[in-house]
Amino acid sequence: MKAWVSCTGAALLARDAADWAAQLSYAQAGQLSEVQRAQRESWRALIVTLQAALREAGGESWQVLLEVEMLRLERRIDAVLLTDRAVLVLEYKHGATGFAAPDLAQVEDYALDLFDFHAASRAHPVVPLLLASGAAAPVNQWPIFLPGVTTPVLRASPASLGALLRGIQAAIPAPAAPLDAAAWEAAPYRPVPTIIEAARRLFDRHGVEAIATARADARNLTRTTAAIRAAIGQARAEGARRVVFVTGIPGAGKTLCGLNLAFGPAAEGSTAFLTGNAPLVAVLRGALERDAREAQGRGARQPRREARAVLQNVHRFLEHHVRHPAEAPPEHVVVFDEAQRAWDAAQAGRDTQRRSSILTTSEPGHMLEIMARVPGWSVIVALIGNGQEINTGEAGLAEWGRVIGASWAKGGGGLWGAVAAPRALSAAEPAQRLAEGHPPWLTLEEDLDLTVPVRSIHHERSAQWVAAVLEERPEEAAAIAADRSTGGGLPFFLTRDLGALRAGLRARVRGLRRAGLVCSAKAKRLRAEGLGAQLHGADDEVVNWFLNRWPDVRGSDALEVCATEYACQGLELDVVGLAWGGDFIRGAQGWQARRFAGQDWQRVASPETRRYLRNTYRVLLTRARYETLIYVPRGDEADRTRPPAEFEAVANYLQRCGVGVF
Repeated sequence: MKAWVSCTGAALLARDAADWAAQLSYAQAGQLSEVQRAQRESWRALIVTLQAALREAGGESWQVLLEVEMLRLERRIDAVLLTDRAVLVLEYKHGATGFAAPDLAQVEDYALDLFDFHAASRAHPVVPLLLASGAAAPVNQWPIFLPGVTTPVLRASPASLGALLRGIQAAIPAPAAPLDAAAWEAAPYRPVPTIIEAARRLFDRHGVEAIATARADARNLTRTTAAIRAAIGQARAEGARRVVFVTGIPGAGKTLCGLNLAFGPAAEGSTAFLTGNAPLVAVLRGALERDAREAQGRGARQPRREARAVLQNVHRFLEHHVRHPAEAPPEHVVVFDEAQRAWDAAQAGRDTQRRSSILTTSEPGHMLEIMARVPGWSVIVALIGNGQEINTGEAGLAEWGRVIGASWAKGGGGLWGAVAAPRALSAAEPAQRLAEGHPPWLTLEEDLDLTVPVRSIHHERSAQWVAAVLEERPEEAAAIAADRSTGGGLPFFLTRDLGALRAGLRARVRGLRRAGLVCSAKAKRLRAEGLGAQLHGADDEVVNWFLNRWPDVRGSDALEVCATEYACQGLELDVVGLAWGGDFIRGAQGWQARRFAGQDWQRVASPETRRYLRNTYRVLLTRARYETLIYVPRGDEADRTRPPAEFEAVANYLQRCGVGVF
């Protein structure tokens, strides 16, 4: 952990508070940040309070860290006190006369961040404390001090802080292995950013290498990024055209990898990030615009232009260049997010209510033709979410292979080639395979496959468990659920009660974490359960749902509107409440896909449509960073569209797969 000041309590007591404040001011100036007079006074007042409290608590041997940097949150903890038995996380509010809920949530979030991502903070109690300089001495509800983040947040005034620290130290038994302050500071801190946090950091040209993974032994995104850069370098040197396929399980960091390539500190010149995922574009643009307005004090227009230049809708990109056949894109490299969802020829050429299509072939076909206009060389980095095609007309990996193969043959073996991991050839379903066999235009590279999830914080086999559940392997799913060797317990829980679902979600969103409800867009009869409002992906609505916080009722935290797969694919929440619909139930032969027409359910006969619906639940089950609470309704005997036996079968199967009931 990096702190601007690290010293023993005795050393803190040995110097005047004004000297320490000057040292902190010097550290801030070193980051090219202006030091305000109010900030210097706040530091001086905090150190005066800490000095008095340490004397009273006998904390001369403790380690004191001031302004501890938190990479993921782009903030700093005011103070961390390391005793021999606890990590005390202190947030100081200069001039505050009370303990506001946002301030309590802020310091609790700091403590949670340390526990989740700092290896040396997991064996001891992590105690969040809020210190308000102008408050009267509060009465605290005393927590149970066990390893983990204690709750509730403890509150203190300057007059009561010393007694509180002394009481905490007395309440925690001396551990068999005392906390080693030097080892704590040296221990790795590897936070996993949300995709929104990563985009904000990258937009400011900061790297994400240090926040790529929470596990020291996990394959780092650096290897995949290096493999992509090597392929780009080879194409540039040879004057060639390549499609680089990056495959991976849900939540493995494909989008993060693409964002880093497009506009990280070592971006490949002018690189565009293209995606057909309109909600993802809207939310990331919205986050960048808000960040520029609020943090940088800029107007809305310039941040909006900058965000739109970086994040582009792939459908509009293709239409523009089809309309202007003599125009070459300015970028030699484009990143195509969720490239498996690119439209086939039929969908690409279909008119909609809002616009007439001008595309004449599949989107992969148009993409190759457009990028072939770029002088000299060009590379398409195609990010592939395995098993995440969710809509009619999504071509899958096979269409990319078809158009590359046709281009190779037409160009005499010299127009377009591809680089991909072996996974691209081995999928069970033909639509997800790049080619049959090993075609001459394909070079294999193992490091282009991301196999370790970075979204699921505490259980790295969550995506494997979801695959086993959806692919009729309950024994394998149960074995994964029982395996504690690769993380905590299975982060999936079952309830049959909607009130319990909402209560469970609210209980789990400590600090600044956020929760939300999700469901399938085809789960039409959830309306009878009181879940009729669905978020499908309209720009303003989806931006507000993902970015606004309670008590704003438009935000996900209100737990009123369910985001469908179309609104949440590619995005994430800390805790998810999944409402299971009657569109995907258990039948005699396993999972049965249905659609609601008129006043009855109808079985889906098309294998392709059944696959889309299974993938819908794959997307919904992999949106959470921490836990997914699954609500399976009880149904109603009086309603033929909601027979209890159907839902009972789903609940029983999930329990057979290892899901616990809460």
